[in-house]
Amino acid sequence: MSANSASPETEAEAEKPSGSGFRIPGVPFWVQIVAGLVLGVLLGWLTRSQDIDWLYTTLDKVGHIFVQLLKLAVAPLVFFAIMVSITNLRKVNNAARLAGRTLLWFMITSLIAVAIGLAIGLITNPGSGTGLTPKDGAKPEHAGSWLDFLTGIIPTDVITPFTELNVLQIVFMAAVAGIAALQLGEKAKPILTLSESVLALLQKALWWVIRLAPIGTVGLIGYAIADYGWDLLGKYATFTADVYIGCAIVMFGVYPLLLATVAKVSPLQFFKGAWPAIQLGFVSRSSVGTMPVTQKVTERLGVPKEYASFAVPFGATTKMDGCAAIYPALAAIFIAQIFDVQLGIGDYILIAFVSVIGSAATAGLTGATVMLTLTLSTLGLPLEGVGLLLAIDPILDMMRTATNVAGQAMVPVLVAAREKILDHDAYNSASASPVDEPEVRDAEPKAVPVPA
Repeated sequence: MSANSASPETEAEAEKPSGSGFRIPGVPFWVQIVAGLVLGVLLGWLTRSQDIDWLYTTLDKVGHIFVQLLKLAVAPLVFFAIMVSITNLRKVNNAARLAGRTLLWFMITSLIAVAIGLAIGLITNPGSGTGLTPKDGAKPEHAGSWLDFLTGIIPTDVITPFTELNVLQIVFMAAVAGIAALQLGEKAKPILTLSESVLALLQKALWWVIRLAPIGTVGLIGYAIADYGWDLLGKYATFTADVYIGCAIVMFGVYPLLLATVAKVSPLQFFKGAWPAIQLGFVSRSSVGTMPVTQKVTERLGVPKEYASFAVPFGATTKMDGCAAIYPALAAIFIAQIFDVQLGIGDYILIAFVSVIGSAATAGLTGATVMLTLTLSTLGLPLEGVGLLLAIDPILDMMRTATNVAGQAMVPVLVAAREKILDHDAYNSASASPVDEPEVRDAEPKAVPVPA
């Protein structure tokens, strides 16, 4: 249905204020986020300069509680989102081709992103002149390897992945359950109805957490400034700038170019519609936590619900241009320079391979330590290098996650446009207004026509 064909009753309903109670009347959500950033920086600077212990503890607790609330919903949200998204593919004509095209564009954009990361790293030499030495690093408690990645996909039981938040194993179980439900057909309808209801409930609860993002921003940014300080950030100035510049090139250069040339739609209109999800990703540092907003803005940009409900959850756990492409490429060069290890053309090809194939290991959570250890172990670089980067990881993770989220919304738009199922009226009318809570899905939505 075109965006222009909505009934007056529907439009009137859409204009009603949200009943969540977390919105500040008259203050746009993005303004609240920016205010949280500014206040967090000021409080962090005040805490560090005046050595205020109680404020340091408060900022730490506020940020920690916000992240924990997001993580609380991650395991069940991923399971039911992936399961429901796979079963929703039965309502889409040529679903296999849509899924294949989505995965293909995920890989293409990841390859472009890692190439940009490598190019920036080779030009700027981020590890030179930092004053850091191998002694400053420490091995992480958990390291990723290809054997762990391959064998770790299959869980030993159905409880542990949820208690230990192993997202990759949760995705595996959800995919198996979704495929099995498709094979069962009508017999699985009761469980599918229940799953859709549980997913709606989880999204509703997570929406309340999302409304707390401005407060969480104050705690997260304030604690980062108070804990790390500008002196520490100065040692990583080139590396930090490289990550932000690389992500900016991908987000504001590569993505708009693909939208304009491949999808043949307005890049400015994309960012106008997708901005609520991008800014939340920057603050929350969690692709999975941002997933309900990402799906909502993707649908608002004209991507059919049935396809968006598959592509966005799939992307939230596998599409990581910031965390799994740009960052590990730059980090590998940075660590190699600190440890005085020479990288050759074969090593750069390995970095690209790991970034494209192993991005699922990142799994949409805050931080990219697993992906970095996977890259370093593949290259044979010292894992102590991970310890060098953990200190500034939260600062880097904000821009990385914003880039991830932008890509997770961009690819479905691109694929939908290429497959001629994008609602251009909805796309062209999408706004940057706050995204309201998810609507309850119709029990039997219409199938999405996809050309053969």
